Amino acid sequence: MTPLVYFQLLSAALFVIGLYGVMARRSAVLIIMSIELMLNAVNINLIAAASHLEGIGGFVNFDGQIIAIFVITIAAAELGLAIAIILRMHRNRGTVDVDEMNLMKW
Repeated sequence: MTPLVYFQLLSAALFVIGLYGVMARRSAVLIIMSIELMLNAVNINLIAAASHLEGIGGFVNFDGQIIAIFVITIAAAELGLAIAIILRMHRNRGTVDVDEMNLMKW
């Protein structure tokens, strides 16, 4: 069995890559993809913890998997809503650059 630390390092690396993508990118589509990468890093961490810590304390065997499935469904809903907003912004403004989207300003 692979030690838990390797999964945590993989999860941390994916989360940092996603965080860099959110901070450095200007395209709204790439920012959404980076957020999805961060959510998948959390899912990896949850599933690895569930498989390694089964039955310890109040942590039941399938808690990590159930929470990961919940995160996946919330991420899918968030992605659908975000893409709809981005498409509407692209039709109105002609760009998906987040620096040029100042819709709330008069």
